[in-house]
Amino acid sequence: MKYILRKLGTLIITLFIVSLLAFSAFQLIGDPTTTMLGINATPERVAELQHELGFDRPLLVRYGEWLVNFVQGDMGTSYSYRMPVAAMVGEKLPITFFLTIFAFVLTAVVSIPLGIITARREGGVFDRVMTVLDQIVMSIPPFFTGILLTCVFGLILKVFQPGNFDAVRGDPLAFLLYMLFPALSIAIPRIAMTVKMLRSSILDQMGQDYIRTAYSRGSDRDMVLWQHALRNALIPVITFLAVSVAEMVAGSIVVEQVFSIPGIGRLLLASISNRDFPVVQAIVVILALWVVVVNFLADMLYQYIDPRIRLN
Repeated sequence: MKYILRKLGTLIITLFIVSLLAFSAFQLIGDPTTTMLGINATPERVAELQHELGFDRPLLVRYGEWLVNFVQGDMGTSYSYRMPVAAMVGEKLPITFFLTIFAFVLTAVVSIPLGIITARREGGVFDRVMTVLDQIVMSIPPFFTGILLTCVFGLILKVFQPGNFDAVRGDPLAFLLYMLFPALSIAIPRIAMTVKMLRSSILDQMGQDYIRTAYSRGSDRDMVLWQHALRNALIPVITFLAVSVAEMVAGSIVVEQVFSIPGIGRLLLASISNRDFPVVQAIVVILALWVVVVNFLADMLYQYIDPRIRLN
């Protein structure tokens, strides 16, 4: 219980620091009145809008009000669209959330079996081929993978129609097929890294003293791998996958541009261009919450897998 409470405390402190930094950074950049009113606005109109937006009050006062409102679900009002930020983000967030989870599931489902197979066949043809492929795939950024998948499966094979996301919203199977390719764009580099890490972790565990003890008791290689080595080998991999969520979120923001997906990434980039600070602040904090919660769940999972972490 103390371990969980300590992790929860760390989670809350992290989110508080991220929210403070995000709010302060965008507030200190300067007020957006010039962008909103244009360069020909009168000083009186600028002062009026600054007062309306609260820029004439101390920074910490504005942050306190914003934080209280944010916790209550009020994320402010968009400068550009004059709409509640919560409504704008709420419309886009599920798409990005689904894309990231889809990429995460693909990464875990594909990489863990491949990592185990390459470790079992160390030095074999499959292991060598996978080692070469890993090196190639890891060097390709998600946006370029997305472009390749769009050209091959969208333009050549006609499996899906690039840029026609709105047409598949009402069809679950078409939606899933469309989202498969951006999810693969995000997942493929992560799969290569995870396979390499799991292979190394398993081989490292197979050389430990407790594995030699298991062999001395008559266990064969497969039994030792599945019953002893794999459980410990998965601990760093789980940590890596949890950390990868942050990069997958960043990858989804880029990939959404390639596949014309109206997710939170496109909203974030548009809001940055328009200096729409309430929208940007809300998205940054939500993404931070997303990453921190996933890492917290990963902590809970691998302290369950290895009770020594909890004891320490």
